[in-house]
Amino acid sequence: MRVFVTGGTGLIGSAVVAELLAKGHTVLALARSDASARAAAAAGAEPLRGGLADPDVLRSGAARTDGVIHLAFGNDFSSPEALARNVAEEAAALTALGEELVGSGRPLVTVSGTPWVPGRASTEADPVPTDGPVGGRGRTVTAVLGLASREVRSTAVRLPRTVHHEGTGGFAGLLTDIARRSGISGYPGDGTQRWPAVHALDAAVLFRLALERAEAGTVWHAVADEGDRVRDIAAVIGRRLGLPVASVPVETYGPLGPIFQADQPSSSTRTRQALGWEPTHPGLLEDLENIRP
Repeated sequence: MRVFVTGGTGLIGSAVVAELLAKGHTVLALARSDASARAAAAAGAEPLRGGLADPDVLRSGAARTDGVIHLAFGNDFSSPEALARNVAEEAAALTALGEELVGSGRPLVTVSGTPWVPGRASTEADPVPTDGPVGGRGRTVTAVLGLASREVRSTAVRLPRTVHHEGTGGFAGLLTDIARRSGISGYPGDGTQRWPAVHALDAAVLFRLALERAEAGTVWHAVADEGDRVRDIAAVIGRRLGLPVASVPVETYGPLGPIFQADQPSSSTRTRQALGWEPTHPGLLEDLENIRP
């Protein structure tokens, strides 16, 4: 299968591209810069210059391929306004991709986060939030899944709060970055809130399985660790960096503060049973031992 991948040179995307190529697929990778184009080509993909703000390029990529995996998302989390721009840009991009695929029966695999459910681990049957800091993303994913009624084999892989590889990535990576800048390995609240996690290489396998096998309108959880306590995450970061570990104000994390403070474990039982997905790489706390002082 020839697959159009957005975000193919990021932490998750590079793992997905490698997984696709290893299993005999070919990849057309969206590249928003010369550096991204070179990285995509070096990985074995054909680069397509453009970004999420280029609907004509997105439609062209979808038209030239047998399926789409969408992973790209803006990386500016500095303010609520910046986060809103990221969400709006992604919504427009997915609208363009979906319109190109209507009536084709081809797969469109998109991405969202695992939902938060009070008092228990979320499952694939739980809806994604459509309010709050990233509620717009939930509305967009819901619309993409609705394309199943228009002959698009649309499906969504829900990623946990941390997708990690060699000690970097996800919300745990943000904690590490903030710790380096502030001199404290911090966590919001009492730190007993739990974050789910998955290794990027395990997540990549699930994206491929969803592309190849998933039925239209379905959702899947790329969750290996159901929930690690945030203060345990901060403790490993602090030890690796030689920094004190302490609770810090939730405002430290800007617009992501309410999400960082929430207890949000998640399950992938149905995903494992239905698609035969089984994570094999190190869990988050083990992988964080790769952080370099």
